[in-house]
Amino acid sequence: MQRRSFLRAAAGAAATAFWADETVEAYQQHVNTNSKPSDLKITDLRMCVLGRAPMTDPILRIDTNQGIYGLGEVRDGASKTYALILKSRLLGQNPCNIDKIFRGIKQFGFHGRQGGGVCGIEMALWDLAGKAYNAPVYQLLGGKFRDSIRCYADTTESHDPEVYGKRLRARRDEGFTWLKMDLGVDLIEDVPGALTMPLGTTLKQRGMVMHPFTGNEITEKGVQLMLEYVLKMREIIGWDIPLAADHFGHIGVNSCIRLGKALEKANLAWLEDMIPWQYPDLLKKVTDAVDIPTITGEDIYLKESFQTLCKDHVVDMIHPDLATAGGILETKKIGDMAQEYGVGMAMHFAGSPVSCFANVHCAAATENVLVLENHSVDVPWWGDLVEGVEKPIINRGFIKVPEKPGLGITLNDAVMKQHLMEPGYFEPTPEWDKERSWDRLWS
Repeated sequence: MQRRSFLRAAAGAAATAFWADETVEAYQQHVNTNSKPSDLKITDLRMCVLGRAPMTDPILRIDTNQGIYGLGEVRDGASKTYALILKSRLLGQNPCNIDKIFRGIKQFGFHGRQGGGVCGIEMALWDLAGKAYNAPVYQLLGGKFRDSIRCYADTTESHDPEVYGKRLRARRDEGFTWLKMDLGVDLIEDVPGALTMPLGTTLKQRGMVMHPFTGNEITEKGVQLMLEYVLKMREIIGWDIPLAADHFGHIGVNSCIRLGKALEKANLAWLEDMIPWQYPDLLKKVTDAVDIPTITGEDIYLKESFQTLCKDHVVDMIHPDLATAGGILETKKIGDMAQEYGVGMAMHFAGSPVSCFANVHCAAATENVLVLENHSVDVPWWGDLVEGVEKPIINRGFIKVPEKPGLGITLNDAVMKQHLMEPGYFEPTPEWDKERSWDRLWS
């Protein structure tokens, strides 16, 4: 025992001699002494729901036995139940085993908003792992390709091209380097001879009917009116900035082609979701016929469906929503896969700063990302929901990638509580502790 004590003392003396005191002290500053990652265990899943008209943003928090926690977000407009039903499958697990946990719960997600619970949990696990290992999430994904993320902003539309053009021009003046507009056939619905529909119906009534089954078609007059509308806006915003278009309305594939070919004169950055992604042959028909990039993907869950779109060049770009697609790592995998086929990736996002910074880390770590969407530029309190990052969060059209551990943010509890959609702020959820089912997918 005396010999061991002597050797320990000698080793300590050698270390002190080798490293100056200030070096040892500096090293210790970069160690998270509150966490031992190998012994981390999930102890709770709690939630609150923000109201951000017209949507809701369920925010989740995963707690651990060592006091650190992770933040995530269920996709805008989805139910918090999508996450809570998975709580019993998380308790007792090490949150740093992100891929293992994800593979166990991903069967409970689906396309559209139904993947929101799985994705929100996956975000929170990355936040936890980053805090445990004292590293930003992008670093755990392999490092970053960029220090800031280019954004485009949702902009309130107007049927008056002068008004809409000036609103988009204001975005450019604010520093945004990429613009997007809504360009729906509702613009011409009340113009005689511009749109044919089954008599007695309206676009709103047919809004839940998929495009090929509506019987709605645009006429040559309607096509020309929509082209003139966009060209007037181009004159206001300029020709040297990308202008993407979305929300065309539910019209048949041939109408999509007629409209798309006419809009080539406006040199648009992309045509978004002209046909539902579930019909890749019809989407490819549009892509092959029109000399404007096509894009889709905000409702697609997991990589496999994206791979079909990219491998067969059904669209020119993909547009996953991280809060639907499978979370941070799955979205990076989607981007990396798309790059192998020469397909670029934009990122759809509409939510709170929690999900925003999950997107930012993913975008930083994925090479072929073009631009990230944001729907809350005009919400004055949106950036106040979190602390720990530079403000304003979107500065001259870009978001700086945080360098702090995890997602790099903490919640501003006071502001969060001011904007709750329902009572309760991360209250305990013991009623979900014992939710069970037979999860195995093979015999």
